[in-house]
Amino acid sequence: MQFAKRLQPLQSNVFADMDRAKAIALAAGQQVIDLSLGSSDLPAEAHVIEAIAQSLHDRSTHGYLLFNGTFGFREAAADWYEQKFGIKVDPQTEVLPLIGSQEGTAHLPLALLNPGDFALLLDPGYPSHAGGVYLASGQIYPMPLRAENAFLPVFADIPAPVLAQSRMMVLSYPHNPTSAIAPLSFFQEAVAFCQQHNLALIHDFPYVDLVFEEIGNWAMNSSQSLVPSILQADPEKSVSIEFFTLSKSYNMGGFRIGYAIGNTELINALRQVKAAVDFNQYRGILNGAIAALTGPQAGVKSAVSTFQQRRDAFITALHRIGWNVPTPKATMYIWAKLPSPWSQNSIEFCTQLVKQTGVAASPGAGFGKFGEGYVRFALVHEPPLLETAVERIAQFLH
Repeated sequence: MQFAKRLQPLQSNVFADMDRAKAIALAAGQQVIDLSLGSSDLPAEAHVIEAIAQSLHDRSTHGYLLFNGTFGFREAAADWYEQKFGIKVDPQTEVLPLIGSQEGTAHLPLALLNPGDFALLLDPGYPSHAGGVYLASGQIYPMPLRAENAFLPVFADIPAPVLAQSRMMVLSYPHNPTSAIAPLSFFQEAVAFCQQHNLALIHDFPYVDLVFEEIGNWAMNSSQSLVPSILQADPEKSVSIEFFTLSKSYNMGGFRIGYAIGNTELINALRQVKAAVDFNQYRGILNGAIAALTGPQAGVKSAVSTFQQRRDAFITALHRIGWNVPTPKATMYIWAKLPSPWSQNSIEFCTQLVKQTGVAASPGAGFGKFGEGYVRFALVHEPPLLETAVERIAQFLH
């Protein structure tokens, strides 16, 4: 058989590669502590599960769900956003349900790029951002994220010939994998840049609530948030679209529910692609998502507190073994600069670490060229197990 050339860049995937390495370690008898995948181990809230459970007995939820049938969810998402960020959203024209925010980043390039067009992506960045561009037969211009720039891209460094062929820019803060955050002034700069160069501005925003500095005064109204929405910099929604997910804030990763909010034309274009690919999720999942967005928010606060405790335990343990890593202000990740002799071989570090100790992590190189020299740890276990993982890492390093 002959396969499309667009599959070639999709053959390597950081999560798939580590999955194979974990399987080999398990087969060899290692007790694996998996810190490689950012899948929350916390449960969804009881009122969310109950809303889904009740739906199962309603036969009207068992058929296809078309766009008009999602209005209740779109309305809940719009209300949640307005309460959170103080910007009005039209649930009819400015909201679109997604099968997780990853679906949005993977499918929107199909609506924006012609073959050969450029997308401006963060490097390192989340793999599905690149995957969507490859599926659309586009080209990627990697915007380097360096520690000396607080892991923010420098727009002035993008070459003019690349800009002339560019159609979209993807940002994502709080950032996976670096855990960096971006101030509103940066987003204002990004919006102005994209307006000037006629670029669609896509902001992937899964970690909207996983912010640790504000846990003492957490509230739905977070206008003082360390992690602003892109639409606070583009309230007219002139060039911007933002992707949200219930995977992180509400521990609903397996339910595959997210949504897009933003520019009407971008929403409509993504809706056209989506209509050719799928219907929507089971209506019961949307009912659970409505319960999550409109119901008690104590579970979000509890999840943030849990990840903050894990962050503190893991960072303290790393410092204790002499690995001085900065303390992140957001996300569920630790982005650690590798010590020598591993400083330019993150894949080999992670492969040998899981083989010899059972501790699985994600190599920085798997997130892009400029991720080399780092490793990402996901805080998806309780503090005692995280501390055990660091003890094993210490033995490996010494």
